Amino acid sequence: MGLTYFKRYRMEIDLTGRELPPARLPEGYHWIEWAPEYRDIHAETKYLSFRTEIDANVFPCLGALDGCLRLMTEISRKTGFLPEATWLIGCRFHASDPFEYCGTIQGIRDRGGLGAIQNLGVVPEHRGRGLGTALLVKALHGFRQVGLRRALLEATAQNEAAIRLYERLGFTKVRTVYKAVEVAYS
Repeated sequence: MGLTYFKRYRMEIDLTGRELPPARLPEGYHWIEWAPEYRDIHAETKYLSFRTEIDANVFPCLGALDGCLRLMTEISRKTGFLPEATWLIGCRFHASDPFEYCGTIQGIRDRGGLGAIQNLGVVPEHRGRGLGTALLVKALHGFRQVGLRRALLEATAQNEAAIRLYERLGFTKVRTVYKAVEVAYS
């Protein structure tokens, strides 16, 4: 076993006086607001979104369904958990199609009174359609709804597409952190 370090950026946005775009979804996609009975669906959608991504190496719980179930349980039980900033996206394009869950985001009020994005995930088959942008904007509106003026998130430096999205919406890098992860060497 050995340690590997992953470079991550803490990014923040000032929500005061900032014009946020509406959180629009493409045709066939639907918002699903938080309800406790959706906890496991959030977890499964999170798993499907992250299982093959770099963040599953940084946070091994994201690479396993049971890890995502534990994580969603922990997030939803936090004192600062914000249903207003926690959403699922579902889709059905034709009446005969099965309903699918294709995106998830969770938000909390952290100890410093900032809105904190916990995870933003889009299932690979649904990427490139603006769902990540819509989820993030929807969560930012939720933070504003409960009176929060700033929001933060962390992103792995190698996840360049996510960083571009966050910067496009107004997030700036405020700190670089390194996450140590134990890895097995073969």
